[in-house]
Formats: sequence, C-alpha cells, structure tokens
Amino acid sequence: MAGTILLIDDSETVRQQVRRTLVGAGYEVLEASDGVDGLEKIRRRRADLFLALCDINMPRMNGLEMLEHLHRDGSTLPVVMLTTEGQPLLIRRAKQAGAKGWIVKPIKPEPLLAAVTRVLGAKGAAGTK
Repeated sequence: MAGTILLIDDSETVRQQVRRTLVGAGYEVLEASDGVDGLEKIRRRRADLFLALCDINMPRMNGLEMLEHLHRDGSTLPVVMLTTEGQPLLIRRAKQAGAKGWIVKPIKPEPLLAAVTRVLGAKGAAGTK
C-alpha cells in the first residue's frame, strides 16, 4: 500500500471514479460525504492519513470551511481541492487556508495521480529536511 487518502465529496459517482483510480495506483481510500464527515475522520485517523482530496461545494460543511477548521486546528495534513470552479478568489482563499493543490472536475486519472504524487513528494521532502 502506498498510503491512505481521504476522499471527501458529496457525489457518490465522483467518489467511485476517484477511488478506482487511487486504488489502482496502490492507495488505500477512506471516504467522507461532506465536510463534517471529513473533519471527523481526519480528527480520528490523523496519524495514518497521507492526504485529503476535498470537494468545495457540499452540504452541511463545504470544503473551504472544512479546510479552514483544519488550518485553525494546526493540521499539517496536505489537502488538494476538487471542484468545478476555478475562480481566483476561491483558489486564493483555499491556499490561504493551506490547500496544496486544485483539481478542476471532471477529474481525469493522469492529472489526479500527478497531483497526488507531487503533493506527497513535497510532503516527504519536507519531512526529510
């Protein structure tokens, strides 16, 4: 196993598609259906999570709100945002809250895996210095 990735998206179809790509690349995938569920899973399993992939627009708590909660908590878990939106204001807000990347839907396997590899590579490099 290459590590555990938390996938947070309210669309079951998106979760299935992304899960298939990540599992095929050797990752274990844990799923959450919204920001509240994702935040709870991160807080419970923080030690064994390598990365979170998080949608922006979700019920109960959106991805930016969840990311801002993590930022206030002092979390170092890398988060890559998944969204249909590429608005500069949203991207800036996400980066200020600690987002490490931004993938625009529809999600294609190659760019997804490239982003995951890049973020996890940066995390590993930071940990070795």
